[in-house]
Amino acid sequence: MINYKIYNSYKQLPPEWDGFVVHDIFLQTAYFKALEQASPNNISLNYVGVFKDETLIGIALIQRVELYLKDMFRNETDSLFVEKFKNSVSKLLKGNVLVVGNLTQTGQHGLYFNVHEISQSEFLKHIYQATLQLKKDIKINKNKRIRMIMLKDFFLDDDIHEEAELFGVHQIHKVIAQPNMIMAVKSHWNHFDDYYADLNKKYRDRYKTARKKSKKVQKRELNLEDIKENESLLHALYKNVSEHAKINTFILPENHFYSFKMHLKDHFKVFGYYLDNQLIGFYTLILNGKALETYFLGYDSEHQYANQLYLNMLYDMASFGIENNFSSIVYARTAMAIKSSVGAKPKKMVLYMKHTNWVMNTVLKYIFKLMNPKQDWEERHPFKS
Repeated sequence: MINYKIYNSYKQLPPEWDGFVVHDIFLQTAYFKALEQASPNNISLNYVGVFKDETLIGIALIQRVELYLKDMFRNETDSLFVEKFKNSVSKLLKGNVLVVGNLTQTGQHGLYFNVHEISQSEFLKHIYQATLQLKKDIKINKNKRIRMIMLKDFFLDDDIHEEAELFGVHQIHKVIAQPNMIMAVKSHWNHFDDYYADLNKKYRDRYKTARKKSKKVQKRELNLEDIKENESLLHALYKNVSEHAKINTFILPENHFYSFKMHLKDHFKVFGYYLDNQLIGFYTLILNGKALETYFLGYDSEHQYANQLYLNMLYDMASFGIENNFSSIVYARTAMAIKSSVGAKPKKMVLYMKHTNWVMNTVLKYIFKLMNPKQDWEERHPFKS
């Protein structure tokens, strides 16, 4: 017999959970603990275990998110008409959303099942039933109405797209999202010098210029005590970058990076950039098996351009990934042109969405397309052909 259980905290998860999801740090209890203790104030976490008799055969992360789309989609070039339309639509869409997946991390880090014990169709049916049960529970216990259900993020070649019948029956729309920028580490890149040697002349010159401009900047890894000591400054530098993003669905709390270092330990890295002993920028990494996942960063705008901080961060992320034998570096979304200039390639991603109001659901796909900022950028090709 197959059934599911819903959990509202990592503390409730069955002891076999971590052994089941050993392949993905974003599905493990240490990560959930770090996130629960330092989650954005508009995100709460729920978990689903799918069981065959008493054996765990599938899991899901489902986040309840309070979304306000007027703040979520920002585009200063909108016409007056489009701006008025967005304001009207945001009033209809604002509220609570159930996200099957992780809104704070790009990529599919929300679903996993044992293909030998349950079919994908049956697994997804149980997860969808769990979201409907959560929707009811939240209405009863929190007096909050769920306005939308979203499943994120899937590559174009993921098996989930074979479930068109399931999504069609429940009127769940398939929507193209912004791509994930990923750099595959080539087999002959044993050291960063090998990466540099593969760059064509234009991008070798670009690299040398970036390094020259930052020669007065010192970089060092921050330990747990350093992160605690600089907690407020790290948060201010992070907010300086996040507040200028065109898409922003949450704000990390001040203790976020400390909590992650506390619980993820060596799987979470924070690197600070110093000018005259003053912290002017930082970036973070999450070590997830053979994938190096870039995480949040921040910098002081006054020093960003003169020292090419952001570009140097991208090079340093690449260097860490290559020198530590990762197979890929996941640069995530945003700033796609500059990420492609260091070698990352765009991989298109898909969301599945359903509004709980049937009228809104019929036009949801078109609303999302209009409100989602267009990305007009040219992919760079930094390597020798």
